[in-house]
Amino acid sequence: METPVIDVAATTSAETPHIGNYRWRICALLFFATTINYIDRLVLALLAPTLQSSLHWSDIEYGNIVTAFQGAYALGLLLLGNLIDRIGTRKGYALSVVLWSIAGAAHALVRSAFGFGMARVALGLGEAGNFPAAVKTIAEWFPKKERALATGIFNAGSNIGAIIVPLTVPWITLRFGWPTAFVVAGLIGFVWLIFWLRMYRAPQDHPQVGASELAYIRSEPETPSERIPWAKLLPHKQTWAFALGKFLTDPAWWIYLSWLPKFLHTKYGITLDHLGPPLVVIYVMADVGSIGGGWLSSIFLNRGIKQGRLLAMLVCALLVVPVMAVGVSSLWVAVILIGLAAAAHQGFSANLYTMVSDTFPKAAVGSVVGIGSMAGSVAGMFAASAVGYILQAMHENYTPIFIYAGFAYLVALGVIRAINPRLEPAKLTGETAIDVG
Repeated sequence: METPVIDVAATTSAETPHIGNYRWRICALLFFATTINYIDRLVLALLAPTLQSSLHWSDIEYGNIVTAFQGAYALGLLLLGNLIDRIGTRKGYALSVVLWSIAGAAHALVRSAFGFGMARVALGLGEAGNFPAAVKTIAEWFPKKERALATGIFNAGSNIGAIIVPLTVPWITLRFGWPTAFVVAGLIGFVWLIFWLRMYRAPQDHPQVGASELAYIRSEPETPSERIPWAKLLPHKQTWAFALGKFLTDPAWWIYLSWLPKFLHTKYGITLDHLGPPLVVIYVMADVGSIGGGWLSSIFLNRGIKQGRLLAMLVCALLVVPVMAVGVSSLWVAVILIGLAAAAHQGFSANLYTMVSDTFPKAAVGSVVGIGSMAGSVAGMFAASAVGYILQAMHENYTPIFIYAGFAYLVALGVIRAINPRLEPAKLTGETAIDVG
């Protein structure tokens, strides 16, 4: 049977009042989960200068701690992405949050670089479930024309988490000690879990989703629902386009997350109690970019620009380029340039994730996101260790690192464009592919 062509331009974002909006409450749950996810992972980055001084880590040892998280995160993405496709988003997301919350609080119990490395392994394994589960939830709850915006909204939680950490962790640390900061961050996930288990069901099973909203969610052609094994996903160019896009761009984002407080401390002498303002500015800008990137591609697509996803990604890739000048900039110029790059990364990332739900059936989304995100995390793992060695060898010179970050997105977009120039959906069941541009 031939699947009909989707005319994205013919769809509009306008809804009649009776359609309902429960899907946006689900999006809010994803937003808060992503916020908590980033709070738990960023406590260590913010406290790195303090812990490095008190526990006597070198840059290489800190790099190895970050690498431990990245390696476990990469493995977890592969395992949990597939598990979430098998057991469903409700159970899979809950399991992931429980694992990472316990691991985050466990950081309070360790004192050595090795101990922190082991705690980061556990945290990485648990946190890996967030994005595969969230992207799969978006695919289940939103029609294609709304997915980039919804993805941008939940992805904005990563920046809110990055804002909350510098505003709260220094206060907690200076008054109660750094172990308390890890414990408090770890407990927040269990609060979210209560809301998730009470509010989440599949759209077709949810008592608060009316027939009109369910019809709207399913207003575009359905793809096969059977589980698709990895062996059938890996040969497809769509998998490789996403995976290589993540492999090339994720290291830049991981560098910002893991090394930015140390960069501000080393280059500009910013201490723990003064890290808040520059980090807040950077991640507020990133938040705008996350939502703006999804909004931009939705605007392009609704206006009939069939290459809207790639055009939005090109705009974001160009906005990253000025970050290469950070090494020779004053503090606030550097903050603005890094903030612009972080915003552009989030916009690029929102569209990169949405490519998966555009080009694969819902049953495969979690696995493909897991495969691609694993590739990005493996690259981030090598980048984390490389940064430690570069800084030690070049006496804390960050310029080569920011030069890489400035070029990565244009290279990634070129690779994606070469592999799958029209973002054609994968043909997994022998049916005619849906042409989405």
